[in-house]
Amino acid sequence: MRTSTISRETKETTISLTIDLNGSGKTQLDTGVGFFDHMLDAFSRFALVDLAVSCKGDLYVDEHHTIEDVGICLGKAIRDALGDRAGIRRVGSAYMPMDEALAFAAIDISGRPYLAFTADFASLRCGDMGVQMAEEFFRAVVMNAGLTVHLNVVAGRNDHHKLEAMFKAFGLALRDAMAADPRVTGVLSTKGALD
Repeated sequence: MRTSTISRETKETTISLTIDLNGSGKTQLDTGVGFFDHMLDAFSRFALVDLAVSCKGDLYVDEHHTIEDVGICLGKAIRDALGDRAGIRRVGSAYMPMDEALAFAAIDISGRPYLAFTADFASLRCGDMGVQMAEEFFRAVVMNAGLTVHLNVVAGRNDHHKLEAMFKAFGLALRDAMAADPRVTGVLSTKGALD
């Protein structure tokens, strides 16, 4: 089925997240952070996954806990929905242009979490989201999904364009990596296991 629902409740956030990896990019997003919802929508549409997220977080503090905790839940949901990872391509990469901005993402569904994140931003915030939260979000996803990810802004001046290009590139690369390949029997690994 390649679907998963994750619920998480702490003193900082209450989250319900459902993902369908065989979706078409439909979303229902309510995190309380409008720009973050926009980024999650961009990711989902380019990954072709259906994503529903409801989060009630301590936004009176700031958006950090909300964004990081949604990343934790998304990573867990991706890991759970992929199951034993048999028959998938495992690796994917993509460039994503957005006007003057260009982002690159490379993903290995390796079971070994690692994030290499390279991006410079001109401003502290984009809408109601601090730009530093992008790295925190992707780190949370990577650590909980068991992904190796290289994510770079190659060019750009506008922070909105750079961030959106990153989320879309991540979606495109993940779509490629988790796609079924009929020539792959079992898991694609020299060790015979992905963990």
